[in-house]
Amino acid sequence: MNTIPTDAVTSGPVRSGPDHPAVSGPATEPGTEPGTAAGKAAETAAGSAAGTEQAGYLDEKLAQVRAMDFLQYRSPDLPTWCPGCGYFGIMDAFYKACRELNLAHENICAVSGIGCSGRTPIFINSYGFHTLHGRSIPVATGLKLAREDLTVFAMAGDGDALGIGGGHLPHAARKNIDITFILFDNSIYGLTKGQSSSTTPYEMKTNSHPVGNPDTPLNPVKLALAYGASFVARGYAGDPEGMKQLIKAGTLHRGFSFIQILTPCVTFDKTNRTWKALKEKVCSLNLHAPAPDNMENAMRAAENEPYGTGIFYQDKDRPSYQDILRRMQNV
Repeated sequence: MNTIPTDAVTSGPVRSGPDHPAVSGPATEPGTEPGTAAGKAAETAAGSAAGTEQAGYLDEKLAQVRAMDFLQYRSPDLPTWCPGCGYFGIMDAFYKACRELNLAHENICAVSGIGCSGRTPIFINSYGFHTLHGRSIPVATGLKLAREDLTVFAMAGDGDALGIGGGHLPHAARKNIDITFILFDNSIYGLTKGQSSSTTPYEMKTNSHPVGNPDTPLNPVKLALAYGASFVARGYAGDPEGMKQLIKAGTLHRGFSFIQILTPCVTFDKTNRTWKALKEKVCSLNLHAPAPDNMENAMRAAENEPYGTGIFYQDKDRPSYQDILRRMQNV
């Protein structure tokens, strides 16, 4: 927020009279009052100096970003999300993860469904599919089976993946298809203007349930664990560094990787999953387990730590679906 400095309204001469109503302002040099030629020159000089200072700041920041060398994974298309949307943070983490893994652009394919997350492949400098509503996982599955050499990401929102597309998650998980699925979970349908989704809290008021949501919300992490996903994690859109590490770990994992990202909808949710609420509630996962492959502890954490972030479960020894197919073909 711009504020007015105190001296801007207390310093300087006060002129009054028929031609000069009582006005106060910063003192000016004689002959440089606004409206005079000298005054206009002074204003121009001041504006030029401010512009130069701002340009210098931007140049410095751009140099820092270029030095990090992750913008190569961004496409020339600018995101169309609302200002303040958590999806910007998710993509920042995604780009940096790709850079640190040194993934070749031509070997990446991002697959999305419909919703605010649906345009995600358009913003990535790689191959991509913007598919049908709820169908990012089956398309990504077919792609990976046909081209095992590709690094395949499936991306979807909570409504897209757990509503109309909810029937696809269990089969990709149980088969252990070697793809990374990123769930953009803001607990609401954003693109269609604020209706209740599969993860909207009970009794929360939305545009489709103005007196309160009557449905019990799904727990995405518990679902992924119950379906047999071999890698299950949760991140937070306000923690790009943490998300980057989770995306890297999920990408390197051989098998089905499920990553839920908690993110706000700044336009249609002003009470539940806001930035303020998430900042207060999100914490590091505390599994109290000697190893991350303890399913019992992972399930308990999924039930009791709805805002815990980190890796809930990982089975590094379980063969991927492609490994199983090769083994069967060689018998």
